[in-house]
Amino acid sequence: MSGHSKWAGIKHKKAIVDAKRGKLFTRLIKEITVAAKQGGGDPGANPRLRAAIQNARDANMPATNIERAIKKGTGELPGVHYEEMTIEGYGPSGVAIMAEILTDNRNRTLSEIRHLFTKYDGNIGENGCVAWLFHKKGVLTFSAKDYSEDDLMELSIEAGAEDFKNDGDTFVVTSSPKDFAKLKEMLIANGITPTVAEVTMIPKNTIKVDGKDAKQTLRIVEALEEHDDVQHTYSNFDIPDELLEEE
Repeated sequence: MSGHSKWAGIKHKKAIVDAKRGKLFTRLIKEITVAAKQGGGDPGANPRLRAAIQNARDANMPATNIERAIKKGTGELPGVHYEEMTIEGYGPSGVAIMAEILTDNRNRTLSEIRHLFTKYDGNIGENGCVAWLFHKKGVLTFSAKDYSEDDLMELSIEAGAEDFKNDGDTFVVTSSPKDFAKLKEMLIANGITPTVAEVTMIPKNTIKVDGKDAKQTLRIVEALEEHDDVQHTYSNFDIPDELLEEE
């Protein structure tokens, strides 16, 4: 898991840069709009919308942007129709890669994503070809230098965590998706703030990748995450920390 917790930290830093460029806001607005369209505009009765709004607030999105995105989803304001799709495939060394997408043009996006896979020695597979290799979990990471391992472990377990790991410079706490919000709120209420907190897809097993294949794998994943229609990217690579730190 160490490679993945390291990568999560790197993605978090990149997300801060994306927020400054407005890219993060675009993705969050898409998610709010789709959530409101599918489950209604009341976050109290729509868990997906509630989570999307919280993510937007965590990114310091203005309330007016959030309200406008909800109204576009419910039809109170005109907006773009977004379609959800998941593209699955393989990178170098047989690494599994899965991208969750919101697009207003399915054929265009599929063509562009296929090009990215091919460009970096990967290939798109059939629906479901790699999804079974992952399970959905709530994940929170903490800097090991900021908190006591014993205190954080005890409080996390009390709050409903399923697992706690020491990855050297970080502590990683995992939970079921349904317990994630409660766990995060309780830790923050006790003065413990995660560096990364998200409901994500965790690989059941990982594939060790090094050298050229590792670099190509990272290039595929980064290219996908830079694509405007890709909301989330998941992979089961295990890449040495020194290669991750070069990114």
